[in-house]
Amino acid sequence: MAGSAALDVSRNGLVVRGGSRFLATGTDCSDDDSFFIYDCSKAERKPQEDKGEEGQTLYKGSDNILASTFSRSGNYFALTDDNKRLILFCTKPWKCLSIRTVVRRCTSLIFTATDEKILVADKSGDVYSFSVLAPCQGGKLELGHLSMLLDVAMSPDDRYILTADRDEKIRVSLFAAPHNIESFCLGHTEFVSRIFVVPNHPDLLLSTSGDCTLRLWEYKVGKELQCFHLNKLRNPEATPFEKNFAVSRITYCCQENCIAILCDCIPVIYIFQLEGTKKQLIYKQQLTFNHRVWDIAFEEMQGLWILQECREVPVLLYHLENGQWQPVSKHEVLKKISNNLHENWTMMEGGSPGMDDSFSSLYKTTFDNMTNYLKKKEERVQQQLEKKKRRKNP
Repeated sequence: MAGSAALDVSRNGLVVRGGSRFLATGTDCSDDDSFFIYDCSKAERKPQEDKGEEGQTLYKGSDNILASTFSRSGNYFALTDDNKRLILFCTKPWKCLSIRTVVRRCTSLIFTATDEKILVADKSGDVYSFSVLAPCQGGKLELGHLSMLLDVAMSPDDRYILTADRDEKIRVSLFAAPHNIESFCLGHTEFVSRIFVVPNHPDLLLSTSGDCTLRLWEYKVGKELQCFHLNKLRNPEATPFEKNFAVSRITYCCQENCIAILCDCIPVIYIFQLEGTKKQLIYKQQLTFNHRVWDIAFEEMQGLWILQECREVPVLLYHLENGQWQPVSKHEVLKKISNNLHENWTMMEGGSPGMDDSFSSLYKTTFDNMTNYLKKKEERVQQQLEKKKRRKNP
């Protein structure tokens, strides 16, 4: 979620971010206890051309990190912040490679499978691509929507680019020629919060929305295969279209074909199993917590990492045991990360305010003008009747 505490995991390490800073470390049990800490507030500012005639900065944003991600190989990490910067890092060893300017504040970003480009989606509805191999090169406009973009995804072969917007649409375009639209995945009745192409089943897409549903698609033809109403899982008495939360994260474990989703305002993680041959989702488990859960991420060798709002136990790790995901009590890397986050807790608190309403502003607002109109019409009719009575009986 933009500006909030979040978690990114790859084969080369784990990143925890909050506010303007992030902390990176390895997830293996090596003897290296070193951490890489980066603060966007100390990064290079925008160039002089962005200043007015009197030397005043035209745009004054915060330095909070809005979105971040690893490349598929784990060799690169990228983030965007509220000051319209795209910052690229290499991870072996950790080093800042470039700081580039984006046109609008960004909502999501992703690397291509080849690690050659970063795709950045912004609030104006555009997607720009930035070169990784030429880290100082400017961005190139790839495609645009008429509505704010909330997420962007790529097919594992880099053939298709998928974009999700505030107006319930998921668009599937050819990456080589984004003006060629392959299909639309239509069915959500509110903004599409997250989309995810399943890596080991590359024809399948997962999507979530403010309409409180998780949907499975054959995205190349825009066919919906399955729909789960998440509020029914949480509360069987709820109405199917009750608007009470949206999903802030979809994460996937290829080894177990397991999907975990996190909602933005309830301390619950839903676990699903994907039957790839049947193209079907099976609801398996619900994990409930005593503290607000900020973010989740699968790491293939370790399990499910969970970042929560608890200074004493900021990070949890779950393993699959006997078909159920269970918490791990003793783990050296978990202990190392938790201790470091405990010492740097102000970083986490800097990213947490406003999380509860991170999606609330995206819901459609409806106005009941008819009731007010009929009420005024009735008042006018009554006034006319009173006038007629007075004329007949002066």
